[in-house]
Amino acid sequence: MSKNMTLNVRITGALGDFVAESVGEYGTYENVSEYVRDLIRKDKEQVDAARMEALRAELAVAFAAPDSTYEPLTAEEVITRSRRTRQAR
Repeated sequence: MSKNMTLNVRITGALGDFVAESVGEYGTYENVSEYVRDLIRKDKEQVDAARMEALRAELAVAFAAPDSTYEPLTAEEVITRSRRTRQAR
């Protein structure tokens, strides 16, 4: 579900100066909201990339394991295991 949010942030000193340089006629962004949204998008991309890298590492370990370490499971067993893992989080 998408959630609308309004943020009020006070930025002073060097950070305020930096934001002012990044916004407006000579800045990269037209307004502060656009700048903040872009920062959030970039942060989300980093989080998503880190999660994907963790998944790749986990899969690399699994695929490197010898076939003898695998055990046959039914679809119901996989679903049950997945549910338990999600509930434990």
